[in-house]
Amino acid sequence: MTGLPYPLRAAGFGLRRSKAPNPGRCVAGTVESVGKDVTEFKPGDEVYGTCGPPLKAGSYGSFAEYVRALAGRLALKPANLSFEQAAAVPVSGVTALQAVRDRAHVQSGQKVLIIGASGGVGTFAVQIAKAFGAEVTGVCSTAKLDLVGSLGADHVLDYTRDDFADGEHHYDTIIDIGGNSPLSRLRRALTPKGTLVIVGGETDGRWLGGMDRLFGAKLLSPLVGQKLGMLTVSENAEDLAVLRDLLESGKIAPAIDRTYPLSETPAAIRYVQEGHARGKVVITV
Repeated sequence: MTGLPYPLRAAGFGLRRSKAPNPGRCVAGTVESVGKDVTEFKPGDEVYGTCGPPLKAGSYGSFAEYVRALAGRLALKPANLSFEQAAAVPVSGVTALQAVRDRAHVQSGQKVLIIGASGGVGTFAVQIAKAFGAEVTGVCSTAKLDLVGSLGADHVLDYTRDDFADGEHHYDTIIDIGGNSPLSRLRRALTPKGTLVIVGGETDGRWLGGMDRLFGAKLLSPLVGQKLGMLTVSENAEDLAVLRDLLESGKIAPAIDRTYPLSETPAAIRYVQEGHARGKVVITV
C-alpha cells in the first residue's frame, strides 16, 4: 500500500493495515447492468475504473466476479488493452497523472526525480513525465533497474549505492512515491524554486507513519522558495479518459509483474506487501 496517497490509505484502507474486507479498488470488465439514471454506459460496454466508497458499506471491493461502481469513476476501456492490462491502470495511473500534471506542473525540458520508480504509481509517473517532455531520473532497487530503464527513464539510480542528494545534481521536481528520506534531504536535491510532491512512502514515525513528512512539508513550504506538498487524488472519469488517450497512442503502458486467479488473492496481496512486485499485480476472474 506504500504507493497509495496517504489520504486515500487513511480513508479507505487504514494507514498500516487494511480496514476493508475486500480491499480491491481497480476494476476492468464488461457492464452487466446500469442504474436508471446512468446515461454514459450501457450493458456490454467494456470499461475500466475504480470501485469503492462512497458506495454503501459492503458494496465495494474489486476482488470479486461482480462489482458495483459509480459511473463517474469509470471510462471506456482503452481499445488496445486486455482487461488484465486495463485493470492495472486506474488508481496508479490517475495518481501518477495528477502528481505529474496537477501538483508538479511538469514542463518539457525540466529535470524530474521519481523515487519509487518501479512500483505501480512510479512506473506510470516515469512514462507520463517522459510524455510531457521531461528528463526523468528514476530511483529503485538493484533488481528493478532494468525495468525502470525500459520505461524510458533517462537515468536510473540504485538506492543501495547511489545518492540522489549528492549535491551534484538538482531537480526541478521530485515525486516521492515510495521513499523514506527526511524532508531536509529531499530539499537538498531540489533546485531553489523546485517542487516536491510526496505521494507515499514509509518512515518510522510511531504514531503518524510517513505522514510526519507531510505535516513538515506543509508547515515549511510557505517559508521557503521551494514548493513542498502532498498529493490528494481525485478519482474521476475525465482523467481515465486522458489515460486512455495516452495508452492508445502508445505513450504509456502498464507494467505488469504477474497475475493471480481470484482464488489466490491472499497470495497476491502477500507478494505485494513483501515488496517483490515490479510494477503491478493483477487479479483475474
